[in-house]
Amino acid sequence: ACCKLRGIRVTYKRVKGDSMNKEQALHGFWNSFGVTAYEETTVPDVKDRTYPYITYNMATDSLGNVVSLHASLWYKSNSWLGVTALKDAIAERITGDRYETVKFDGGYIYITGGTPFAQRIDDEDDTIKRIYINAQAEYLCAY
Repeated sequence: ACCKLRGIRVTYKRVKGDSMNKEQALHGFWNSFGVTAYEETTVPDVKDRTYPYITYNMATDSLGNVVSLHASLWYKSNSWLGVTALKDAIAERITGDRYETVKFDGGYIYITGGTPFAQRIDDEDDTIKRIYINAQAEYLCAY
């Protein structure tokens, strides 16, 4: 399926099947990088967490509205290597002229990188490595 978006022809790529709402589609996107992702309000207690993992905000809207998304990439390591590789994998899909289009019941979400795209965040525990990701989502739907 295609549409005209800001004068650009977009070919839709499905991340998951057709039967999803907006929230499930965003969840599927953040979980598509081979690391468990949690909406920020559903992160397990510290004793139940396993590293690495992703946390993300849930922000939805309707046709043509652009919303800010953010995610944190969490690794437990003495090195930035693993978390940086995950950041690079996400960047390969949504920065520059690249985007991810996620289908859900009633429309699509067009996800691109935000500005700045990534920032390293310090933690009290030197073995916790965190990178904060900025992204944008444009909702192509009627509701």
